[in-house]
Amino acid sequence: MAGPAPPPVAAPAATHPVTQEPLAGDGEARLAEAARSTGPAAYTEEVRELLVRLLPALRDALAPLASLASLVSAPSRLDEHGMDPQFLVRARAVLDFFVGTWWRVDVRGTDLLPDTPFVLVANHGGTAHWDAAVLRAVTARPPASRELRPLLDPRALAVPLVGPMLSRLGAAPLLPEVALSLLDRGASVAIFPEGPREVARPWADRYRLTRFGRGGFARIAALARVPIVPCSILGSEEAAAPFDRRGWLAESLHIPLLSLAPALPLAGLFSWLPLPSRWSVQFGSPIAPPPPEQAEDPGAVAAAGERVRAELQRMLDADLASRRSVFL
Repeated sequence: MAGPAPPPVAAPAATHPVTQEPLAGDGEARLAEAARSTGPAAYTEEVRELLVRLLPALRDALAPLASLASLVSAPSRLDEHGMDPQFLVRARAVLDFFVGTWWRVDVRGTDLLPDTPFVLVANHGGTAHWDAAVLRAVTARPPASRELRPLLDPRALAVPLVGPMLSRLGAAPLLPEVALSLLDRGASVAIFPEGPREVARPWADRYRLTRFGRGGFARIAALARVPIVPCSILGSEEAAAPFDRRGWLAESLHIPLLSLAPALPLAGLFSWLPLPSRWSVQFGSPIAPPPPEQAEDPGAVAAAGERVRAELQRMLDADLASRRSVFL
């Protein structure tokens, strides 16, 4: 007589793609479901369906967007970093369309924003700086009503046409002295520690934070004695067309060998044509910076930067696990 069947062998526990720590069972299931429902297989159909839905809204928005000529008119005055104080007002119709209709940005955690200046640290998606413009727009309006100045690489601000537009909107060069000056005058600053991204990250690596370098933002916060606010942005990666990302075609056709092939050479054109992905912007609880006397201590600054990176990755993972669709 055959003996009792051996017990089934448990599969190894899933681990976080960055930290390699075990994922909770419920979180693992949600992440797996999110991967299935937002993968490339549904990408084309979702974009088509969403564009059909958005055509009436786009038609209705053409009237206010007809005032685009006012955006390129000569400014009355600029600050030392090129910001036009009236530009945000004149661009409101355009920004409202993108924030409210095209990307349908869901903003959470504004009640956690300090009333005093702070250093906001966010992930950066895509090659264009749509995320900087969105943060500038959503924090300027109620209920946040904060003066937030995105700090970008000087090379990005030197790009013809786009760079001056970002500067007029409120972006400033990513330099410690500029950040400290703005904080001292009562403004808050937004920093994207992953740095400029001339080449889009591989499709499979979306929302996996790279190292934050030496944690320069923590040094700035320590010197200015202001808190650090983590901010997760979901949707910015998919706003850029995926065709110029290595690995997208392989995942779409389920042919792993294609992941070794170079990306299609369409980055220059499609990186500036944003797709109508659904965005989520979440502000986290403020994190205390290192004490001012440790601002020049590389170890203390790096440790503070890693704490912020870990919290920001946790926020992104939670948003990814709860997301059911990239576009709809």
